[in-house]
Amino acid sequence: MKIVIIEDERITAEDLADVILKLQPDAQLVTSLRSVKEAVEYFENAPSPDLIFSDIQLGDGVSFDIFKMVHVTAPIIFCTAYDEYALNAFKTNGIDYILKPFTESSIAQALNKYHALCRGFSTERVSYDAIFDLFMNKMPQKTSSILVAYKDKIIPIKTDHIALFYIINEETKLLTFDQQTYGLNKKLEELERLSGDDFFRVNRQYLVNRKAVKDAAHFFSRKLVINLSISFKEPITISKEKTPQFLDWLTSK
Repeated sequence: MKIVIIEDERITAEDLADVILKLQPDAQLVTSLRSVKEAVEYFENAPSPDLIFSDIQLGDGVSFDIFKMVHVTAPIIFCTAYDEYALNAFKTNGIDYILKPFTESSIAQALNKYHALCRGFSTERVSYDAIFDLFMNKMPQKTSSILVAYKDKIIPIKTDHIALFYIINEETKLLTFDQQTYGLNKKLEELERLSGDDFFRVNRQYLVNRKAVKDAAHFFSRKLVINLSISFKEPITISKEKTPQFLDWLTSK
């Protein structure tokens, strides 16, 4: 099995290669590419590998740009620190999505998924349409309420009553517009899918309801700080990279 790695951090690429070879000793790591430009030049002149492991945020753009400029038939396992790209990942040839820092277990699961998909499809290469349909069918749909444990009860909280979800001390919580706080046994990634377009993943710690955003102001290093319409003691900032996407979302409804 021939594998190409796309990763702009050399140490991360080396660590990923070591884990892949440990789990798949017969794999051949063809090359490690570090930028959109380098990857486009490579795929224009080289045969497609069997599998690609790709970061998303590269120094000169996002890896989705690569697959828009060149035709690549190989399935892709995305490894990234940013979970907001998940749907775009599956709109390419993406078959799995691993959040950094990756573990041996997460890489093993992704490789197992690749092999299972290869066995499951009758064509020689993995079918993008079939993979995307599989992903969409398994993807949780938007929900009108979130279940929370409160004392000895399980109660539903309507999503339009929730101002934000957030992580504190490695625990996930929600805050309602009437200032009630509840703990959740869910990750923000799942809540992001369940809550739909009315919520925006500002960063790895906060998922904010559009109705809770009062305004946004410029902050240090060209970041934005988000001011909420409710009382919340922690500052919520958004990076300059995500600012355009956030502003588009803020004005989309």
